[in-house]
Amino acid sequence: MRHLKAHRKLGRTTEHRMSMLRNLATSLINSREDRIVTTLPKAKELRPFVERVITLSRRAASLEGNDSEAGSVHLRRQAAAFFHSGNYRRAVTTRRGQTPPPRTAGVAAVRRLFDELGERFKDRPGGYTRIIKMGRRSGDGAELAIIELVDNPREKEALEAARKRTKGPAKKKTADTKAKASASEQAEESGSEA
Repeated sequence: MRHLKAHRKLGRTTEHRMSMLRNLATSLINSREDRIVTTLPKAKELRPFVERVITLSRRAASLEGNDSEAGSVHLRRQAAAFFHSGNYRRAVTTRRGQTPPPRTAGVAAVRRLFDELGERFKDRPGGYTRIIKMGRRSGDGAELAIIELVDNPREKEALEAARKRTKGPAKKKTADTKAKASASEQAEESGSEA
């Protein structure tokens, strides 16, 4: 029996599993489309992992007062633990005339998380991700899923396009019928005057 044993082991050691979740979280936060494709058990395990980090960025976005700067730095450092850290020997590898190596994806993920996603989800009290099942993979039969961030720009554009499709022709018809009605009223008035 597995009573009181939360989370999936995913057939990995603890270190490997944490590293994999950090990589998946980094990929999800840094992706342009705000979505990644992975297996269903990994997506279900990634969801609470990512939502905790987004909650930290939300808290930082809503900080106000004298201690807001210190609180923001504290929350950034807490969130950085959910991603792989930056380059350890960054200063050692740079010599005169050499360009420094680029920062890692984890640093970019923390930056995007606090600059963009914290503001996007500022008024949302939870449920920042969505899992969509895709079916089974042809090679090994693993069940695939898409995990994506909700309220992404692509989704908002689709909603606006759907609204335009439903409202666009209806407005034209009403305008056309109003024009025809006003024309017929003018014709009747001119006919009654004569």
